[in-house]
Formats: sequence, C-alpha cells, structure tokens
Amino acid sequence: MEIVKTQRNLTMLTDFYEITMANGYFKNNFKDTVAYFDMFFRTVPDGGGYVIMAGVEQLVKYLSQLSFSQEDIEYLRTKNFDEEFLKYLSDFKFACDVWAVPEGTPIFPGEPIVKVRGPVIQAQFIETMLLLCINHQSLIATKANRVSRAADGRAVMEFGSRRAQGADGAIYGARAAYIGGCAGTACTITDEMFGVPALGTMAHSWIQLFDSELDAFKAYAREYPDNCTLLVDTYNVLKSGVPNAIKTFDEVLAPMGKRPKGIRIDSGDITYLSRKARKMLDEAGYPDCTIVASNSLDEHIIRDMLAQGAKVDSFGVGERLITSSSSPVLGGVYKLSGVERGGEIIPKIKLSENVQKITTPGSKKVYRLYDKETGKAIADLITLADEKVDESQPYELFDPDFTWKRKTVTDFTARELLEPLFVGGKCVFEKKPVSEVKKYCAEQVDTLWDEVTRFENPHNYYVDLSQPLWDLKQQLLRKNGKK
Repeated sequence: MEIVKTQRNLTMLTDFYEITMANGYFKNNFKDTVAYFDMFFRTVPDGGGYVIMAGVEQLVKYLSQLSFSQEDIEYLRTKNFDEEFLKYLSDFKFACDVWAVPEGTPIFPGEPIVKVRGPVIQAQFIETMLLLCINHQSLIATKANRVSRAADGRAVMEFGSRRAQGADGAIYGARAAYIGGCAGTACTITDEMFGVPALGTMAHSWIQLFDSELDAFKAYAREYPDNCTLLVDTYNVLKSGVPNAIKTFDEVLAPMGKRPKGIRIDSGDITYLSRKARKMLDEAGYPDCTIVASNSLDEHIIRDMLAQGAKVDSFGVGERLITSSSSPVLGGVYKLSGVERGGEIIPKIKLSENVQKITTPGSKKVYRLYDKETGKAIADLITLADEKVDESQPYELFDPDFTWKRKTVTDFTARELLEPLFVGGKCVFEKKPVSEVKKYCAEQVDTLWDEVTRFENPHNYYVDLSQPLWDLKQQLLRKNGKK
C-alpha cells in the first residue's frame, strides 16, 4: 500500500539507519541504556580561525516537538518493523538532557558544542537534525561574520534568498547571517518570523517598465520619500543613472523637505564607479546620500574594493554568503563518548589511523579562560564533567598533541560554555531576541585577539584538555593498541 504524507513531521527528517539502529537497540535490550554523545567539528571553513555557533533555537524547537504521527507509524510498518517497536515509537517521549554552547559564541575545532545524555535510542536518533540545525546556521553565521568584518564597520545586507538551497536555507540562513553580523535581510519571512530587519529597494525591471529611467526614479521617490534608494546601473551609471537620481532628488524630494537615502550600483567596476558617483553626489549637494554596492560580493572582493578606495557605504551580499560558496560545508559530527552502567560512566573512544578523527572520551565540560586585565580569551579547556577550575589558583595548560608546550595562567576567569537546553526531556532553554544574540556575538568576537580573527593564516586558538581527561584518553588509546 502506498503511504502518502499530508504534512511534514521533522521527527522523520533522519537518516534511515537511525531508525534501524533504534530498532536494533530495542531488540537487544538497550532501550533504557543511558548514553552520552558530543557534537564537534574538526576544521574551520575558509581556513578561518573560528566558527560562530548558531541554530540552537531551531534545535530546541525540533527536540520539543519530537513525536511519531500515525502516518509515520504506518509508513514504518511498510518497512517491516515489528509491532512492539512501532508501539514504542507511538508512545515516544523525549527524556534526554541536552547542553549547547549559546548562539553567537565563537567556537573552535575539537570541543563539544552540543552534549546529549539520555536513553541511547533517543540520543542516537536525534543525530541527523541536530547536525543539520547547527552545521547549516553556524556555517552561514561564520561566513556573514567574515563578510561583515571585511566591510570594516559598513553595513552588510543579506540578499541571497533566491539563490539559497531551498526555503529553509533562505529563512534560517538569513537568521544566521544576522547573528553573524549582517544589518538585515531581503528575506521578508525572516523578518516576520524572527524580527531580522527586512531591507530592499527595487529591481531593474521597475526602471525598465517605465518610459524612462527618470520617470521610474520619480515615481519611486514619490512613493517612498523617506527611504529613497535608487538603482542607477540599469542603463549607464555615470551618464544617466546618477544624473537622473540627482534630478529626482532635486525635483521630487527637495520640494518635500526630504533627503535621499542612497543609490545602489549592481554591476560594472564598482570601485571606479563609486568614486565618480561620490564626487557627483557631493557636488550636487548630497554628501549624505549613501552608496550601496551589490553583485556577487564576498569578504575578499569587499576588502579589495575598500583597499582600492571604493566610496561604498554599505553592501548587499547574496549567493556567496547564503550558500557560503567558497567553503560550503561545516563538517560537524556526532559521536558516542560514554555509556552509563550501574551508575558509573564507562568512557568510549573512536579510533582512526587519521589522528584528527580520534574522539575524546567521557562526559565533559568546556571552559573558556579569559585574561582579567585585557578581557581577551586565553584558551578553551575541556575537562571531565566533575572537574572544577579554581580561578584563585594558577592553572597549567598544555597542548594535548605536543605536551611539552605548556603555559601557566594566573589572574583569569573561567566560564563554562555548555548551557542546559533540556533536563530529563523538559525544555529549560530561554529564548532570546535575535537582536540580542547578534549583539552578544559581536561582543564575544571582540574577546578574540586580532591574530585569531585574521582571514589568512590565523593564529591557532588553543583548545586544551585537562590532565585527568588527557590521562583518560591516553589510557583508552593504550588499551586499544594505540600510542
């Protein structure tokens, strides 16, 4: 019998092997076994120094709505799962503890950014959507942060909806871009859903529809006198676009007592054109008229334009931002780190000939150490869950790979990064306006040294292991024949 879904249930957005493993756990009496999983990533996109955490709010929403509908059960019945397992899924109630690094926080390779503890069937099952939520939005927030930093204080607008990979890519990508540093988005629904400011002016078709460019400009100015930004490259930027814009400002806005908002250049040599346009606007008495640039921009083009003297006040960035086209994957992974037996945590480790893929075992915490004098981040420290860092005492950090590299820190504060989202399946997450998350992100990036934030060959920010955790990892490596 063909099963046709009438509604989308994101509980079923999972790799099929999550369900087959759940069935296997159920059949092998692991249903109530408590397991620990960590999400982490191994490399930073674009060769950067850090990633911006994002997507936590959507992860919380997904986990809060986990349930299997009758349609889902009927579908799974066609896959030959037996009735006892299907009954378990019908009665499914999420019961895990979940922690995550807050959205907007700079994060680094190797450290747990989401931690899950709970019945292994549940903790395993949520892997796909957990990774999807965090990987996608963290990727776009990171790219937006790079682009915004390249703009050096000038506003960046996210203009990429039409080139995003699907509706959710556009909606949540715009949200992530705002967290990362963008001033707003062209995606109206993201404003409606999250309060990300919707921005925009006109397309070339508006100008082409009128008998003349001047008629098009004047009509727009009459409709939007308080927010008049004119697109000046439909025909010729310097011969018609800017002169007609100035004429519109003189003949429509000035008699109304209004000032123009700006002009936008969407093609050509924008560096050259912006310099010429700036001179023309200033001479016409409009030094306050801003110049917006768009057209396949990214952080490298923006940086070069500004270095070459472009007179651009803000940027509209589209497909290269919303898809992070230069480095389109954040490879976050989700790995088992421990199992509870008889009230004791049995640490688990994954080995590999690729050293980078060897996991860190056990239930863990992540601390960020800040220098009290400068406020700058010194390093991140992963410890066992029952360890506490005593800020009143010197603390010796060491490189977990090159253990002879050691540093004793004093006069520091230690902040735990992982915050609870769920306790026993009950949501304890406190949702914040996305504007607050954006502000927090900017503040946290400012705690990083410039050497960490540079685009090329950034300084390696240290993520260290505590001595007890390092000892545990070495013990498991030796036990399994590794050194």
